[in-house]
Amino acid sequence: MSKLAATVAFTSALLSGAAYAASTKPTIVLVHGAFADASSWSGVITSLHDRGFATVAVANPLRSVSGDASYVSDIVKTIEGPVVLVGHSYGGQVISNVTDGIKNIKSLVYVAAFAPEKGDAAVELAGKFPGGTLGEALAQPIPLAEGSVDLYIDQTKFHDQFAHDISERMAVSMAAGQRPITEMALMEKSGEPIWKELPSFFVYGDADKNIPAKALSFMAERAGSKRTVVVEGASHVVMVSNPEIVAELIEEAAQ
Repeated sequence: MSKLAATVAFTSALLSGAAYAASTKPTIVLVHGAFADASSWSGVITSLHDRGFATVAVANPLRSVSGDASYVSDIVKTIEGPVVLVGHSYGGQVISNVTDGIKNIKSLVYVAAFAPEKGDAAVELAGKFPGGTLGEALAQPIPLAEGSVDLYIDQTKFHDQFAHDISERMAVSMAAGQRPITEMALMEKSGEPIWKELPSFFVYGDADKNIPAKALSFMAERAGSKRTVVVEGASHVVMVSNPEIVAELIEEAAQ
């Protein structure tokens, strides 16, 4: 074999190896919470893409814990290879209950998120420690035909309550496009959480007004967090205001 042919063969082998390594990286499945939508992960998705990760930002139905977890499970089961599940806020309640397809899940990342024990409801965990002001910021509930109600944050209070560390212009857009959650979903109790079987990682802001920092710290410690990152001054949407920090932790969870 000539030197040129050998060099080409060696280079091809290196490129094939790199492609194989990239293909074996876990897919990152991002699950938004209440009063947000999949676009809240935009900055994180860009950063993860630059790090070589494939991502799926789920449109979380926000109807019930069991139903939403089943929906996320269905998505996870269609993905070949390992998955890292990431949940924001109520999305943490959802990913904790994704029991179908668990064999594909490598780790869990909780982003300012609920990490429930069996029997915990999101509304109870949010009120377990003082400091949360979400109840005061909610708009008039929207009655639903089946008897429940949809909950929104009052648009005039959205910036201060939900996202004080982003621009007002961005907060106005998020407030107008927020996805409602049923009151029933916030009151539904969790099943046996999968963080008992899988490694978990936590990131949140110490100025969160939806879920007090003390509650988030309590849940991280209870779940045996492998690493907990607390972002000084960050709001409930720490993934919007600090996407690189969140992406870095997700990359660590993927390893």
